[in-house]
Amino acid sequence: MSKKLVMAVVLGVAAVMTASCTGQPAPVNHPSTVHAQARPSPDTPTHPVVNAPASTDGMAPVIRKIQTDKPYVFITMDDGAVKDPAALQMIRDSGARPTLFLNSKYFKGHEDYFRALQNAGVEINDHTMNHPNLRGKPYDFQRNEICGDADAIQQAFGKRPTLFRPPFGNYDDNTRKAVASCGMKAIVLWTAAVNDGVVQFQSGDKLKAGDIVLMHFRHTFTQDFQAFLDRARQDGLTPMPLWDFLA
Repeated sequence: MSKKLVMAVVLGVAAVMTASCTGQPAPVNHPSTVHAQARPSPDTPTHPVVNAPASTDGMAPVIRKIQTDKPYVFITMDDGAVKDPAALQMIRDSGARPTLFLNSKYFKGHEDYFRALQNAGVEINDHTMNHPNLRGKPYDFQRNEICGDADAIQQAFGKRPTLFRPPFGNYDDNTRKAVASCGMKAIVLWTAAVNDGVVQFQSGDKLKAGDIVLMHFRHTFTQDFQAFLDRARQDGLTPMPLWDFLA
């Protein structure tokens, strides 16, 4: 290989690496919006992949919504307290691939249940070990809760989580530092929630492109998940896997 060709390859790789690592840190306690840029494809629907805002200060960015010009919506499921046996088939039938934020106190002893969901296409992420309100807690306490859950998820499901959701949506600077220290890329909040079979909006009266929706593993799981699917269809949106947009 000639020196000129080697240099061209090196410069090309460097350009790709530089382009894949751009982004701005989210301001403290002001959740940011991630802008998704679709990959061009003439034949098939695009699945945009973007970087979460870069952390240049040792603090994880906070994401509330994905800014996209595509009709995409994102479903997330928290805790893992109630293991509804219908969840697996519903997720398979829906074609949606939810993002789970699990507490180790709920999945320990029930790993097979969540592995089956993992095999159906969900991704399992961090929600602390014991579901405490983190805001105002010392850094070491928060780091233990967050890293401990990440360690347990890696051991149980074979993959370390890359995203974190604080219980109750409450966080502070210590949370952001601990999340980054534990190796995760972003804190994920939400713009809509499903409770008792009803989709509730933080603003407006419908789901919008880029919304991140929260629901829980409760006794109302089937009603809640079906309510989300029906609302997404009514509002002309397609559920997409969140991690594709925070890769």
